[in-house]
Amino acid sequence: MVAQGGHRPCVQAFGADQFDEEDSEECKAKSSFFNWWYFGVCAGILVSLLILSYIQDNLSWVLGFGIPCIVMLLALVVFLLGNKTYRFSTKMEEENPLVRIGQVFVSAIKNWRATSTAIAIEEEAHGTPPDLASEQFKFLNKALLPPYGGKYSGKVCSISEVDEAKQILRLVPIWVTSLMYAVVFSQSSTFFTKQGVTLDRKVSPGFDVPAAMLQSFVSVAIVIFLPIYDRILVPLARVVTKRPAGITTLQRIGTGMVLSSLSMIIAALVEMKRLKTAREHGLVDSPNVTIPMSIWWMVPQYILFGVADAFTMVGLQEFFYYQVPNELRSVGLSLYLSVFGFGNFVSSFLVSAIEGITSGDDRYSWFADNLNRAHLDYFYWLLAGLSAIGLAAFVYFSKSYIYRRESRS
Repeated sequence: MVAQGGHRPCVQAFGADQFDEEDSEECKAKSSFFNWWYFGVCAGILVSLLILSYIQDNLSWVLGFGIPCIVMLLALVVFLLGNKTYRFSTKMEEENPLVRIGQVFVSAIKNWRATSTAIAIEEEAHGTPPDLASEQFKFLNKALLPPYGGKYSGKVCSISEVDEAKQILRLVPIWVTSLMYAVVFSQSSTFFTKQGVTLDRKVSPGFDVPAAMLQSFVSVAIVIFLPIYDRILVPLARVVTKRPAGITTLQRIGTGMVLSSLSMIIAALVEMKRLKTAREHGLVDSPNVTIPMSIWWMVPQYILFGVADAFTMVGLQEFFYYQVPNELRSVGLSLYLSVFGFGNFVSSFLVSAIEGITSGDDRYSWFADNLNRAHLDYFYWLLAGLSAIGLAAFVYFSKSYIYRRESRS
Protein backbone atom coordinates (compact mmCIF):
# COMPACT_ATOMS: atom_id res chain seq x y z
CA MET A 1 0.00 0.00 0.00
CA VAL A 2 2.92 2.35 0.74
CA ALA A 3 4.34 1.61 -2.72
CA GLN A 4 0.93 2.24 -4.34
CA GLY A 5 0.58 5.55 -2.51
CA GLY A 6 3.88 6.76 -3.91
CA HIS A 7 3.63 5.15 -7.34
CA ARG A 8 0.10 5.88 -8.58
CA PRO A 9 -0.11 9.69 -8.31
CA CYS A 10 3.49 10.27 -9.41
CA VAL A 11 3.62 7.97 -12.43
CA GLN A 12 0.23 9.21 -13.67
CA ALA A 13 1.28 12.86 -13.37
CA PHE A 14 4.59 12.04 -15.07
CA GLY A 15 2.77 10.36 -17.96
CA ALA A 16 0.41 13.30 -18.46
CA ASP A 17 3.35 15.74 -18.33
CA GLN A 18 4.81 14.13 -21.47
CA PHE A 19 2.28 16.05 -23.60
CA ASP A 20 2.86 19.63 -24.75
CA GLU A 21 -0.25 21.69 -23.94
CA GLU A 22 0.89 24.38 -26.39
CA ASP A 23 0.49 21.93 -29.28
CA SER A 24 -3.16 21.52 -30.30
CA GLU A 25 -2.72 17.88 -31.41
CA GLU A 26 -0.84 16.91 -28.26
CA CYS A 27 -3.46 18.73 -26.20
CA LYS A 28 -6.15 16.48 -27.72
CA ALA A 29 -3.97 13.44 -27.11
CA LYS A 30 -3.48 14.50 -23.51
CA SER A 31 -7.23 14.63 -23.01
CA SER A 32 -7.28 10.95 -24.04
CA PHE A 33 -4.36 9.98 -21.83
CA PHE A 34 -6.42 9.61 -18.68
CA ASN A 35 -8.98 7.45 -20.53
CA TRP A 36 -6.35 5.05 -21.82
CA TRP A 37 -4.46 5.05 -18.55
CA TYR A 38 -7.54 3.83 -16.70
CA PHE A 39 -8.30 1.44 -19.57
CA GLY A 40 -4.88 -0.19 -19.04
CA VAL A 41 -5.36 -0.37 -15.27
CA CYS A 42 -8.77 -2.04 -15.61
CA ALA A 43 -7.56 -4.39 -18.34
CA GLY A 44 -4.82 -5.53 -15.95
CA ILE A 45 -7.35 -6.03 -13.16
CA LEU A 46 -9.56 -8.04 -15.53
CA VAL A 47 -6.67 -10.31 -16.49
CA SER A 48 -5.84 -10.82 -12.81
CA LEU A 49 -9.41 -11.74 -11.92
CA LEU A 50 -9.88 -14.13 -14.81
CA ILE A 51 -6.45 -15.73 -15.18
CA LEU A 52 -4.42 -15.29 -11.99
CA SER A 53 -7.32 -16.29 -9.73
CA TYR A 54 -7.65 -19.51 -11.74
CA ILE A 55 -3.89 -20.18 -11.51
CA GLN A 56 -3.89 -19.58 -7.75
CA ASP A 57 -6.90 -21.83 -7.13
CA ASN A 58 -6.07 -24.66 -9.52
CA LEU A 59 -2.31 -24.67 -10.13
CA SER A 60 -0.06 -22.93 -7.64
CA TRP A 61 -0.10 -19.89 -5.35
CA VAL A 62 3.64 -19.55 -5.93
CA LEU A 63 3.03 -19.29 -9.66
CA GLY A 64 0.08 -16.97 -9.05
CA PHE A 65 2.30 -14.51 -7.19
CA GLY A 66 5.41 -15.16 -9.27
CA ILE A 67 3.85 -14.12 -12.59
CA PRO A 68 2.88 -10.58 -11.39
CA CYS A 69 6.35 -10.20 -9.88
CA ILE A 70 8.03 -11.06 -13.21
CA VAL A 71 5.65 -8.77 -15.11
CA MET A 72 6.44 -5.89 -12.73
CA LEU A 73 10.19 -6.41 -13.25
CA LEU A 74 9.71 -6.38 -17.02
CA ALA A 75 7.62 -3.21 -16.74
CA LEU A 76 10.40 -1.56 -14.72
CA VAL A 77 12.96 -2.48 -17.38
CA VAL A 78 10.76 -1.04 -20.17
CA PHE A 79 10.22 2.13 -18.11
CA LEU A 80 13.97 2.60 -17.62
CA LEU A 81 14.70 1.98 -21.31
CA GLY A 82 12.59 5.00 -22.19
CA ASN A 83 14.56 7.31 -19.90
CA LYS A 84 16.23 9.21 -22.78
CA THR A 85 12.91 9.93 -24.49
CA TYR A 86 11.01 11.39 -21.53
CA ARG A 87 10.27 15.08 -21.16
CA PHE A 88 11.37 16.58 -17.86
CA SER A 89 10.41 19.98 -16.50
CA THR A 90 13.35 22.39 -16.39
CA LYS A 91 11.57 25.07 -14.39
CA MET A 92 13.23 25.75 -11.06
CA GLU A 93 11.07 27.39 -8.42
CA GLU A 94 12.83 29.41 -5.76
CA GLU A 95 10.15 28.66 -3.22
CA ASN A 96 8.23 25.51 -2.36
CA PRO A 97 4.71 25.86 -3.82
CA LEU A 98 3.10 24.66 -0.56
CA VAL A 99 5.04 27.31 1.36
CA ARG A 100 4.09 29.91 -1.25
CA ILE A 101 0.38 29.10 -0.94
CA GLY A 102 0.57 28.85 2.84
CA GLN A 103 2.10 32.33 2.96
CA VAL A 104 -1.07 33.72 1.34
CA PHE A 105 -3.23 32.41 4.18
CA VAL A 106 -0.76 33.63 6.79
CA SER A 107 -0.64 37.13 5.26
CA ALA A 108 -4.45 37.26 4.96
CA ILE A 109 -4.80 36.37 8.65
CA LYS A 110 -2.25 38.97 9.66
CA ASN A 111 -4.19 41.60 7.70
CA TRP A 112 -7.61 40.53 8.99
CA ARG A 113 -8.41 44.12 10.03
CA ALA A 114 -7.71 45.55 6.58
CA THR A 115 -10.62 47.49 5.10
CA SER A 116 -12.27 46.76 1.75
CA THR A 117 -11.14 50.22 0.57
CA ALA A 118 -7.49 49.38 1.20
CA ILE A 119 -7.90 46.08 -0.64
CA ALA A 120 -9.58 47.80 -3.60
CA ILE A 121 -6.74 50.33 -3.84
CA GLU A 122 -4.16 47.53 -3.75
CA GLU A 123 -6.03 45.55 -6.43
CA GLU A 124 -6.13 48.61 -8.65
CA ALA A 125 -2.41 49.15 -8.09
CA HIS A 126 -1.80 45.58 -9.25
CA GLY A 127 -3.90 46.24 -12.34
CA THR A 128 -6.51 43.63 -11.41
CA PRO A 129 -9.97 44.46 -12.78
CA PRO A 130 -12.91 43.25 -10.65
CA ASP A 131 -14.15 39.88 -11.90
CA LEU A 132 -15.75 36.73 -10.55
CA ALA A 133 -12.39 35.15 -9.68
CA SER A 134 -11.19 38.16 -7.69
CA GLU A 135 -14.51 38.47 -5.85
CA GLN A 136 -14.55 34.81 -4.77
CA PHE A 137 -12.82 34.18 -1.41
CA LYS A 138 -12.20 37.92 -1.28
CA PHE A 139 -10.77 37.70 2.23
CA LEU A 140 -7.59 36.24 0.69
CA ASN A 141 -7.10 39.49 -1.24
CA LYS A 142 -5.89 40.92 2.08
CA ALA A 143 -2.63 39.05 1.39
CA LEU A 144 -1.94 41.68 -1.31
CA LEU A 145 -1.32 44.22 1.46
CA PRO A 146 1.92 44.52 3.42
CA PRO A 147 1.73 42.68 6.77
CA TYR A 148 -0.07 44.52 9.56
CA GLY A 149 -1.51 47.07 7.17
CA GLY A 150 1.90 48.31 6.13
CA LYS A 151 3.15 49.16 9.62
CA TYR A 152 5.94 46.61 9.35
CA SER A 153 8.02 45.34 6.48
CA GLY A 154 7.38 41.87 5.17
CA LYS A 155 6.56 39.80 2.12
CA VAL A 156 3.64 40.97 -0.01
CA CYS A 157 1.92 38.24 -1.96
CA SER A 158 1.37 38.64 -5.67
CA ILE A 159 -1.92 38.32 -7.55
CA SER A 160 -0.85 34.95 -9.00
CA GLU A 161 -0.03 33.61 -5.52
CA VAL A 162 -3.43 34.70 -4.21
CA ASP A 163 -5.09 33.07 -7.23
CA GLU A 164 -3.28 29.81 -6.46
CA ALA A 165 -4.51 29.84 -2.86
CA LYS A 166 -8.06 30.51 -4.03
CA GLN A 167 -7.83 27.63 -6.49
CA ILE A 168 -6.91 25.23 -3.70
CA LEU A 169 -9.92 26.42 -1.67
CA ARG A 170 -12.21 25.88 -4.66
CA LEU A 171 -11.23 22.22 -4.69
CA VAL A 172 -12.54 21.61 -1.16
CA PRO A 173 -16.32 21.50 -1.89
CA ILE A 174 -15.71 19.34 -4.99
CA TRP A 175 -13.63 16.93 -2.89
CA VAL A 176 -16.25 16.77 -0.14
CA THR A 177 -19.22 16.27 -2.48
CA SER A 178 -17.36 13.45 -4.26
CA LEU A 179 -17.18 11.39 -1.08
CA MET A 180 -20.64 9.83 -1.51
CA TYR A 181 -19.54 8.45 -4.86
CA ALA A 182 -16.60 6.81 -3.10
CA VAL A 183 -18.95 5.34 -0.48
CA VAL A 184 -21.12 3.80 -3.20
CA PHE A 185 -17.98 2.62 -5.03
CA SER A 186 -16.88 0.55 -2.02
CA GLN A 187 -20.06 -1.56 -2.04
CA SER A 188 -19.20 -3.58 -5.16
CA SER A 189 -16.44 -5.46 -3.35
CA THR A 190 -18.28 -5.95 -0.04
CA PHE A 191 -22.04 -6.42 0.24
CA PHE A 192 -22.54 -7.22 -3.44
CA THR A 193 -20.25 -10.22 -3.03
CA LYS A 194 -22.08 -11.39 0.11
CA GLN A 195 -25.37 -11.26 -1.80
CA GLY A 196 -23.90 -13.23 -4.67
CA VAL A 197 -22.90 -16.08 -2.36
CA THR A 198 -26.58 -16.72 -1.51
CA LEU A 199 -27.75 -16.93 -5.16
CA ASP A 200 -27.72 -19.70 -7.74
CA ARG A 201 -24.24 -19.45 -9.28
CA LYS A 202 -24.36 -22.57 -11.42
CA VAL A 203 -23.26 -22.08 -15.04
CA SER A 204 -22.95 -25.71 -16.02
CA PRO A 205 -23.04 -29.04 -14.16
CA GLY A 206 -20.16 -29.05 -11.70
CA PHE A 207 -19.14 -25.42 -12.22
CA ASP A 208 -20.31 -22.53 -10.04
CA VAL A 209 -19.26 -18.96 -10.71
CA PRO A 210 -17.33 -17.54 -7.70
CA ALA A 211 -19.36 -14.64 -6.30
CA ALA A 212 -16.25 -12.42 -6.26
CA MET A 213 -15.83 -13.07 -9.99
CA LEU A 214 -18.79 -10.77 -10.67
CA GLN A 215 -16.50 -7.84 -9.88
CA SER A 216 -14.88 -8.54 -13.24
CA PHE A 217 -18.03 -7.14 -14.90
CA VAL A 218 -17.05 -3.69 -13.59
CA SER A 219 -13.70 -3.96 -15.39
CA VAL A 220 -15.35 -5.46 -18.48
CA ALA A 221 -17.76 -2.52 -18.67
CA ILE A 222 -14.88 -0.04 -18.31
CA VAL A 223 -12.68 -1.78 -20.90
CA ILE A 224 -15.57 -1.81 -23.40
CA PHE A 225 -16.97 1.65 -22.71
CA LEU A 226 -13.77 3.76 -22.47
CA PRO A 227 -12.76 3.23 -26.14
CA ILE A 228 -16.35 4.04 -27.18
CA TYR A 229 -16.25 7.19 -25.06
CA ASP A 230 -12.82 8.29 -26.29
CA ARG A 231 -13.24 7.46 -30.00
CA ILE A 232 -16.94 8.15 -30.58
CA LEU A 233 -18.56 10.24 -27.83
CA VAL A 234 -15.70 12.72 -27.30
CA PRO A 235 -15.30 13.61 -31.03
CA LEU A 236 -19.06 14.12 -31.29
CA ALA A 237 -19.03 16.34 -28.21
CA ARG A 238 -16.06 18.34 -29.59
CA VAL A 239 -18.13 19.33 -32.60
CA VAL A 240 -20.72 20.89 -30.28
CA THR A 241 -18.59 22.30 -27.45
CA LYS A 242 -15.26 22.97 -29.27
CA ARG A 243 -13.45 21.62 -26.19
CA PRO A 244 -10.49 19.20 -26.56
CA ALA A 245 -12.09 16.82 -24.03
CA GLY A 246 -15.61 17.22 -25.40
CA ILE A 247 -17.19 18.10 -22.05
CA THR A 248 -15.78 19.68 -18.91
CA THR A 249 -14.33 17.46 -16.22
CA LEU A 250 -17.06 18.48 -13.76
CA GLN A 251 -19.75 17.51 -16.27
CA ARG A 252 -18.06 14.15 -16.68
CA ILE A 253 -17.83 13.59 -12.92
CA GLY A 254 -21.48 14.55 -12.45
CA THR A 255 -22.61 12.13 -15.17
CA GLY A 256 -20.88 9.27 -13.36
CA MET A 257 -22.51 10.29 -10.09
CA VAL A 258 -25.95 10.08 -11.71
CA LEU A 259 -25.15 6.58 -12.98
CA SER A 260 -23.83 5.44 -9.59
CA SER A 261 -27.08 6.61 -7.96
CA LEU A 262 -29.03 4.58 -10.53
CA SER A 263 -26.86 1.54 -9.79
CA MET A 264 -27.80 1.80 -6.13
CA ILE A 265 -31.49 1.91 -7.06
CA ILE A 266 -31.07 -1.20 -9.22
CA ALA A 267 -29.15 -2.91 -6.40
CA ALA A 268 -31.98 -2.14 -3.97
CA LEU A 269 -34.60 -3.54 -6.37
CA VAL A 270 -32.57 -6.72 -6.97
CA GLU A 271 -32.13 -7.21 -3.22
CA MET A 272 -35.87 -6.78 -2.69
CA LYS A 273 -36.48 -9.52 -5.26
CA ARG A 274 -33.88 -11.75 -3.55
CA LEU A 275 -35.60 -11.36 -0.17
CA LYS A 276 -39.01 -11.96 -1.73
CA THR A 277 -37.75 -15.15 -3.40
CA ALA A 278 -36.31 -16.37 -0.07
CA ARG A 279 -39.66 -15.80 1.64
CA GLU A 280 -41.64 -17.51 -1.13
CA HIS A 281 -39.48 -20.63 -0.88
CA GLY A 282 -39.36 -20.71 2.92
CA LEU A 283 -35.63 -20.05 3.07
CA VAL A 284 -35.66 -17.05 5.41
CA ASP A 285 -34.11 -19.05 8.25
CA SER A 286 -31.88 -21.15 5.98
CA PRO A 287 -28.99 -18.80 5.17
CA ASN A 288 -26.75 -21.60 3.89
CA VAL A 289 -29.26 -22.84 1.33
CA THR A 290 -28.94 -21.44 -2.19
CA ILE A 291 -31.84 -19.18 -3.14
CA PRO A 292 -33.42 -20.22 -6.48
CA MET A 293 -32.59 -16.93 -8.16
CA SER A 294 -29.84 -16.59 -10.77
CA ILE A 295 -26.75 -14.60 -9.86
CA TRP A 296 -26.99 -12.95 -13.29
CA TRP A 297 -29.67 -10.67 -11.83
CA MET A 298 -26.77 -8.75 -10.24
CA VAL A 299 -24.88 -8.17 -13.49
CA PRO A 300 -26.70 -4.92 -14.50
CA GLN A 301 -25.69 -3.11 -11.30
CA TYR A 302 -22.05 -4.15 -11.81
CA ILE A 303 -22.08 -2.98 -15.44
CA LEU A 304 -23.65 0.36 -14.48
CA PHE A 305 -20.97 0.70 -11.82
CA GLY A 306 -18.32 0.20 -14.51
CA VAL A 307 -19.79 2.85 -16.83
CA ALA A 308 -20.11 5.25 -13.88
CA ASP A 309 -16.44 4.62 -13.09
CA ALA A 310 -15.46 5.43 -16.67
CA PHE A 311 -17.02 8.85 -16.19
CA THR A 312 -16.32 9.80 -12.58
CA MET A 313 -13.08 8.00 -11.78
CA VAL A 314 -11.28 9.29 -14.88
CA GLY A 315 -12.97 12.68 -14.50
CA LEU A 316 -11.65 13.04 -10.94
CA GLN A 317 -8.15 12.10 -12.05
CA GLU A 318 -8.20 14.71 -14.80
CA PHE A 319 -9.84 17.35 -12.63
CA PHE A 320 -7.37 17.17 -9.74
CA TYR A 321 -4.45 17.02 -12.18
CA TYR A 322 -5.38 20.22 -14.00
CA GLN A 323 -6.84 22.28 -11.17
CA VAL A 324 -3.72 22.57 -9.00
CA PRO A 325 -0.52 24.54 -9.67
CA ASN A 326 1.79 22.77 -12.12
CA GLU A 327 4.31 21.90 -9.41
CA LEU A 328 1.61 20.19 -7.32
CA ARG A 329 0.09 17.87 -9.91
CA SER A 330 1.26 14.74 -8.08
CA VAL A 331 -0.31 16.18 -4.94
CA GLY A 332 -3.49 16.83 -6.91
CA LEU A 333 -3.69 13.19 -7.98
CA SER A 334 -3.09 12.22 -4.35
CA LEU A 335 -6.17 14.27 -3.48
CA TYR A 336 -8.15 12.22 -6.00
CA LEU A 337 -6.96 9.00 -4.34
CA SER A 338 -7.78 10.38 -0.90
CA VAL A 339 -11.43 10.74 -1.96
CA PHE A 340 -11.69 6.96 -2.13
CA GLY A 341 -9.57 6.31 0.94
CA PHE A 342 -11.70 8.63 3.05
CA GLY A 343 -14.86 7.34 1.35
CA ASN A 344 -14.07 3.85 2.63
CA PHE A 345 -13.85 5.23 6.16
CA VAL A 346 -17.20 6.97 5.72
CA SER A 347 -18.71 3.72 4.45
CA SER A 348 -17.37 1.82 7.47
CA PHE A 349 -18.71 4.49 9.80
CA LEU A 350 -22.16 4.32 8.18
CA VAL A 351 -22.25 0.53 8.49
CA SER A 352 -21.16 0.65 12.15
CA ALA A 353 -23.67 3.37 13.02
CA ILE A 354 -26.57 1.62 11.26
CA GLU A 355 -25.59 -1.72 12.81
CA GLY A 356 -25.78 -0.14 16.27
CA ILE A 357 -29.10 1.57 15.61
CA THR A 358 -30.93 -1.33 13.92
CA SER A 359 -29.70 -4.25 16.08
CA GLY A 360 -30.74 -5.26 19.59
CA ASP A 361 -34.09 -5.95 21.28
CA ASP A 362 -34.37 -9.28 19.44
CA ARG A 363 -34.28 -7.48 16.10
CA TYR A 364 -32.19 -8.35 13.08
CA SER A 365 -29.96 -5.53 11.94
CA TRP A 366 -29.74 -4.38 8.33
CA PHE A 367 -26.45 -6.29 8.12
CA ALA A 368 -27.34 -9.48 9.99
CA ASP A 369 -25.18 -12.53 9.27
CA ASN A 370 -28.32 -14.17 7.91
CA LEU A 371 -28.79 -12.01 4.81
CA ASN A 372 -32.30 -13.41 4.39
CA ARG A 373 -33.24 -11.64 7.63
CA ALA A 374 -31.13 -8.56 6.92
CA HIS A 375 -32.19 -5.52 4.95
CA LEU A 376 -29.44 -4.57 2.56
CA ASP A 377 -32.19 -3.12 0.39
CA TYR A 378 -32.81 -0.44 3.02
CA PHE A 379 -29.10 0.35 3.04
CA TYR A 380 -29.01 0.63 -0.74
CA TRP A 381 -32.02 2.94 -0.74
CA LEU A 382 -30.30 5.06 1.91
CA LEU A 383 -27.14 5.26 -0.23
CA ALA A 384 -29.23 6.17 -3.27
CA GLY A 385 -30.82 9.01 -1.29
CA LEU A 386 -27.49 10.23 0.10
CA SER A 387 -26.00 10.02 -3.41
CA ALA A 388 -28.83 12.20 -4.72
CA ILE A 389 -28.14 14.76 -1.99
CA GLY A 390 -24.42 14.63 -2.73
CA LEU A 391 -25.13 15.05 -6.44
CA ALA A 392 -27.32 18.10 -5.78
CA ALA A 393 -24.54 19.65 -3.66
CA PHE A 394 -21.97 18.80 -6.35
CA VAL A 395 -24.06 20.48 -9.06
CA TYR A 396 -24.53 23.55 -6.83
CA PHE A 397 -20.79 24.02 -6.27
CA SER A 398 -19.93 23.10 -9.86
CA LYS A 399 -22.06 25.96 -11.19
CA SER A 400 -19.98 28.50 -9.29
CA TYR A 401 -16.66 26.76 -9.85
CA ILE A 402 -14.03 28.84 -11.64
CA TYR A 403 -11.54 26.76 -13.61
CA ARG A 404 -7.85 27.44 -13.29
CA ARG A 405 -6.81 29.98 -15.91
CA GLU A 406 -4.09 27.82 -17.47
CA SER A 407 -6.47 24.86 -17.59
CA ARG A 408 -7.95 23.78 -20.90
CA SER A 409 -11.23 22.85 -19.12
